[in-house]
Amino acid sequence: MSRQETLAEEFEVLESIYPEELEKLENDVIQISVAPEEQIPDEELRLLLRVEYPEEYPDAIPNLSVTVQEGEMSAEEEKILLKKINESAEESLGMAQTFSVVTTLIEGIAEVATNRVKQKQAAKAKKEADEEEAERRRKQGTLVTPESFNTWRLKFNKERQAKKKVQDEEKMREMTNKEKEEYKKYAGRLTGRQLFERNRDLATSDDTLAEEGAESVDVSKYSRDEAAEEEEEEGLRFSDSD
Repeated sequence: MSRQETLAEEFEVLESIYPEELEKLENDVIQISVAPEEQIPDEELRLLLRVEYPEEYPDAIPNLSVTVQEGEMSAEEEKILLKKINESAEESLGMAQTFSVVTTLIEGIAEVATNRVKQKQAAKAKKEADEEEAERRRKQGTLVTPESFNTWRLKFNKERQAKKKVQDEEKMREMTNKEKEEYKKYAGRLTGRQLFERNRDLATSDDTLAEEGAESVDVSKYSRDEAAEEEEEEGLRFSDSD
């Protein structure tokens, strides 16, 4: 059977199956409108399949291409569909290939629509999960770790020292030279907390106190009132220094 006879016979079969969808453009070129019988709402897709038969047909596959008639198709989706229909044509080498190609394309369009729905559902589920996680974190607050606490403490101390430096400079602008000297001496003294942090053994070791010539003191008897009195006395000594 000659090539033309083979094509004529195949076209006759195709026209009986796709009477409204098939259009013969040339003796060896046809196009068929292809879409699944049942389409997913909002994901409708209809493609126009163009088939150009080479001289070697059916021992060689036809040149296949698709364009959108209804709906939308991404470049990636087009690439996938073309791969599927070309593979289908290769599987039917030596015989009529067009019907198998059309059937494969219909199945491919349905698969594309299904994948779109799955992707939308997955994106929606991820968005909801992200929102729930963000809300959980917002309610939970920031988890404090030793590392994050140390970072905060260093930053806090640095800011506090900078603030104190500014305050000291402002105070000293209004002082006499003698007042400045006394203020520097007073400001240079370590607080009880600073002494404790420099040598934590001061809180528990009598030996340390003895070495420094200090008397042992029962801290529990040292009330807030007594601390306040000492501060007042310190202030008086500073004022009398003028």
